[in-house]
Amino acid sequence: MYTADIAEKILFAPIKMGADHLCILSAHATPAMASWLLKSYDEQNISGISIELIIGTTVDEGISVAYHEGFKKLHGNRYSNNSGNFSCSYIYNQPALQNNVYVWLKKGIPVCAFSGELEFTQNSFLQNLHETIHESSALEAYAVFEEAVRRSAYCTYSEIEEDIIIYQSPINKNSQSDTLDAQNRIVLSLLTSKGNETGKRSGLNWGQRNKRNRNEAYIPLPSKIAKSGFFPLNKQHFIVLTDDHCALLLRVEQQNDKAITTPASNAQLGEYFRKRLKLNNGSYVHAKDLIAYGRTDVTFYKIDDEQFYMDFSVNK
Repeated sequence: MYTADIAEKILFAPIKMGADHLCILSAHATPAMASWLLKSYDEQNISGISIELIIGTTVDEGISVAYHEGFKKLHGNRYSNNSGNFSCSYIYNQPALQNNVYVWLKKGIPVCAFSGELEFTQNSFLQNLHETIHESSALEAYAVFEEAVRRSAYCTYSEIEEDIIIYQSPINKNSQSDTLDAQNRIVLSLLTSKGNETGKRSGLNWGQRNKRNRNEAYIPLPSKIAKSGFFPLNKQHFIVLTDDHCALLLRVEQQNDKAITTPASNAQLGEYFRKRLKLNNGSYVHAKDLIAYGRTDVTFYKIDDEQFYMDFSVNK
């Protein structure tokens, strides 16, 4: 369920040989892929793995604000109790790098490496796009990575916006672009299927039960929409930039793909909505709370398979 053959070979198998540090230089990368990998390690009880990611084309192409905020959210060791450290850096000094290199270290020593066309995205690793990748010299590949380190800066660097362009998403709530047609827009109700109340122990109140975090929540996803191809399935992750400029890493899960959740912690989504509704953490969410706020649904706009825009705004 979690690893296609290529992902198993490059991202998981070296761990069985004792490798504990993955260095990635990728021309393009997505926070959804990084989130997917960290969650996969977590769910397979793989702990203590450190990941260094450098994105090679940011000096020429910049990076979207959604991806930038997503990488910042993952940077460090906050993803879970099992995860090791994750860092993301951008090349800020010419020339840009089109290399895609994956180097595994064991106690600081390069032990295996792969290089080729395979970029650090879910489309590349999980969609069977057949990009070529081959084993290469670990020492030579690590030398390439170290050279990239010298021309990069962490995504959390306070002055990073002076070194590379961080551009706005092509979709926002005021956009008049043709991208806002019905094909790229889905409205999801936060109420039950009967449409008059929130779920007692589901939806925004998923955690309202014994021994659960009361903030745990999910956005209900009707079966028809789940099967439409609008959202990625099979536990793939996607990044969402919200109308109030937050970044959320989400995935579709549960039986019959009925729920959109925050995989790092199911409570993140509940905390987000309770903050928007001006409710205390852990509060039960009633339909009247949504009505008082001004809406009982949320709108998703699809940018691509790994990037969405979520609008929960109300007209004042």
